[in-house]
Amino acid sequence: MNTPTYENVHNQFKLNGFHLNREDLCRVAYSFIKEGEEFEKPVGDFLLDWFDSKDYIEMFTSGSTGEPKTVIVKKQAMVNSAIATGDFFDLQPGNSALQCLPVKYVAGKMMLVRAMILGLDLEFVAPSSHPLRNNEINFDFVAMVPLQAQNSIQELKKVKKLIIGGAAVNKTLEKQLLKLPTEVYETYGMTETITHIAARKLGEKAFTVLPDVTVSYDDRNCLVIHAPKISTEVIITNDIVELVNENQFIFLGRIDNVINSGGIKLIPEQIEKKLVSKIEQRFFISSQPDEELGEKVILVVEGEKRDFNDNLYEDLDKYEKPKAVVFVPRFKDTATGKIMRKESLS
Repeated sequence: MNTPTYENVHNQFKLNGFHLNREDLCRVAYSFIKEGEEFEKPVGDFLLDWFDSKDYIEMFTSGSTGEPKTVIVKKQAMVNSAIATGDFFDLQPGNSALQCLPVKYVAGKMMLVRAMILGLDLEFVAPSSHPLRNNEINFDFVAMVPLQAQNSIQELKKVKKLIIGGAAVNKTLEKQLLKLPTEVYETYGMTETITHIAARKLGEKAFTVLPDVTVSYDDRNCLVIHAPKISTEVIITNDIVELVNENQFIFLGRIDNVINSGGIKLIPEQIEKKLVSKIEQRFFISSQPDEELGEKVILVVEGEKRDFNDNLYEDLDKYEKPKAVVFVPRFKDTATGKIMRKESLS
């Protein structure tokens, strides 16, 4: 079977109920740019870029792991990513999908590409924190960020498969989602991998990679991604992982966040997992310079100053226990809802 190219639009593709081919989409793009709503203009821009004579798209990273930057992504790599997603989640032509992510970022762009390449029936709404509000349609496939999923718990029974990306799914949200009939997956990826290269079904520990992707790790125990159909170069990440096999890994945390306290290396994300059910507000684990330990562990909590129960730290090892609690009125977030740790503390 021939692999579709970025010049193809699947003959079953629909946008808001209308069958549209390449020419139709270019006309729609112009009208979005000229007289569309604010959220439609980036869609128009993207469609015109997609159908121009270049074989690549310029994209911006979200800035969650450093300064936002422009990356050049091959259109065919985006098509290959869409096909891998379709295979992994068993998406069929004619399946209904919801586009509720901003097309400014890679996840929103890829939802459009998947629909055009796989022949999905795409319903397109303004990105909001309540994307399923006032919705009557049942969807086969939806992508959201955690905040959208949290706010859609009541309506998610109308969704068959949900993927959540952009930020980690916390344990509290995971417990709520596991009660639903919906199949829910947390995805792993970044702009450089053209959204996700792996997904973890909620309730399971390990992420499983998509077709044609394998993983290994380097001498820092950080994930190395081999995805030849998506990136000609091997992608070296700063994510500390435990490798199950070349197709599965358990995410532990980011190497940039590691705390060296008295010679003991601590991964904040692992400490946070033990505290998540005990602290209602948003929080994270960080560190401050300490003469004796080099770095001391601190708990950073969003909101007003308050007292915590004595048993808050009972599940933590001796070295993991925070030496101080810092309250920050409001955390700084990326566009996808990830807490910017350093910026929130400065």
